[in-house]
Amino acid sequence: MKFGIIRERKNPPDRRVVLTPDACTRILDKFPEAEIMVEPSPIRVFSDLEYGEKGLPVKSEMENCDVLIGVKEVPIADLIPNKKYFFFSHTIKKQPYNRNLLRAILEKNIELYDHEVITGIKGQRLVAFGRYAGIVGAYNGLRAYGLKFSLFQLPKAETLADQQALISELRRVKLPNIKILLTGRGRVGNGAKEMLDAMEIKKVGVADYLNKTFEEPVYCQIDASEYNKRKDGVRSNKADFFAHPEDYRSNFFRFAKVTDFYIAGHFYGDGAPYLFTREDAKHPHFNIKVVADVSCDIDGPVATTIRSSTIADPIYGYDPLSETEVDFMDPHAIAVMAVDNLPCELPRDASIGFGDAFVKYVIPAFFNGDADGVLERSRMTKNGKLTKRYAYLQDYIDEKE
Repeated sequence: MKFGIIRERKNPPDRRVVLTPDACTRILDKFPEAEIMVEPSPIRVFSDLEYGEKGLPVKSEMENCDVLIGVKEVPIADLIPNKKYFFFSHTIKKQPYNRNLLRAILEKNIELYDHEVITGIKGQRLVAFGRYAGIVGAYNGLRAYGLKFSLFQLPKAETLADQQALISELRRVKLPNIKILLTGRGRVGNGAKEMLDAMEIKKVGVADYLNKTFEEPVYCQIDASEYNKRKDGVRSNKADFFAHPEDYRSNFFRFAKVTDFYIAGHFYGDGAPYLFTREDAKHPHFNIKVVADVSCDIDGPVATTIRSSTIADPIYGYDPLSETEVDFMDPHAIAVMAVDNLPCELPRDASIGFGDAFVKYVIPAFFNGDADGVLERSRMTKNGKLTKRYAYLQDYIDEKE
């Protein structure tokens, strides 16, 4: 089985890679029948030289490989027919901008395995960049807070080497006695939590967060069961919420009244109530001044996120009264950081973490007959057709422009 690490060609450039040089050597040590070829790249965070020093061939002949592995979507013109591909296709939610990509994958008889649907038996994602989105999102949000109130200036995350460098910068910062709210206890939320803990910010429970005042900055991490409640008033739990989101309404505003800085690291599912609406943001008791929306659902559950922002220009302002974008330094504006590709700012760490999971969960499936069904669940196309699990995309493909 010959694996090819393909060059990232999508713009803006992405410096991440699925398999680092060390990850490649671990694969070759464990599976002697495996071969790995690396396509040359001028932008990859791990250089061609670093791969070559590990004895890995750095060549352009990707057509000689069986399985081609990348991060972002492969441009249609660069797809090689009759190959197996791994990348984030951004098609599983019927994204209109990638409809033609999925059509081309079928026309070229490509087996597509999407990173986003590499899951375990219970449906849990096995490989993801979410932790690094949370790490960078928390840092960027704190940077936005310092800029908004002219308290401190942090360098951009993309200019720093790794997570430890981000932490070192944050530990030099002195925050006022603000309240920080973090939603989500998954990879994203816990990645953000790592950064708050590294700053030694005190964590407090819901009751204290809502009712007490503090002489130091504090944070509270909550999940769906704490910012939603059943419409009928019956006590519930998170499992019931995920099973029946339509039976719930938001209970978030009680947090918005006391929060200064909000980090959105939650997962938002179809049918769930918005955390806060544009009307909520107009309320005189709405206190949030800075939002780091790591989840970044546009015009969705976090009403202040009216567009995604970019690594180059990460912060914009939202005027709650006019519901329009303004300068984030405007005194009436809520500062919004909504970069939608945050792990790209920490490419080396993100690649290492992602690669470790890929080596652990995906690569063995090629040599054990896919004993755990990892490949079967993530295979979206085969023999020029959608697989059964992804047949729901047929109308998306057939839809006329």
